[in-house]
Amino acid sequence: MLKVERVSVMNLENAIRGARNPMNSWGRMDSGYDGAGAYVLGENDLALAVRLCAAGSDHRKFLRQILVSMDITAPLYWWKEFDTYKVGTVANSTSTMHKLHAKPLEVGDFSTDHLTPASLAQFTQYVGYLEGVRRRFVEGKDKADWYDLIQLLPASYDQLRTVTLNYEVLVNLYYARRGHKLDEWHTLCDEILKLPYARELLGAAGGEAL
Repeated sequence: MLKVERVSVMNLENAIRGARNPMNSWGRMDSGYDGAGAYVLGENDLALAVRLCAAGSDHRKFLRQILVSMDITAPLYWWKEFDTYKVGTVANSTSTMHKLHAKPLEVGDFSTDHLTPASLAQFTQYVGYLEGVRRRFVEGKDKADWYDLIQLLPASYDQLRTVTLNYEVLVNLYYARRGHKLDEWHTLCDEILKLPYARELLGAAGGEAL
């Protein structure tokens, strides 16, 4: 399971203006803000952006200046793979070290969408055991119980992180992961394509129509 919320795209205006710096072509800018406050690329600016994306990473530096913030909730086994994207990303996560014991543990705290019925039944019992360990720790503050809770926590535990990255990172992420066997990557790639001008810019960078 993967869920994306609270998406914000920032600095598009400045990125496009900067893309025109090498040729001093600011006079050709035709973008502006619509009634809802969104920055809308004009025909000239979008055409330039697409050409730069198609020309390669050295020419599409402006993508690194288009920033995206989003809240992603996903299991720890997926976050382990996401953490390979270190350059151009920042993430703040909820803490398992400090807050795992703060609320009762339930099956709904884990990604179980692909478990077979038999496995789900076993897992439900396991979560019940973990909840018993959690209660013992809350009541007695025994560090041994805390360690049991941390070290027995399944990789399917869902964690929320607020992630900031840029469109260049999205290019690399999309083309590296869109065919991955984990469904979570497919969900994120689908969400990426919903971002402003993502289909045009990422498609040009990858040399295909998205």
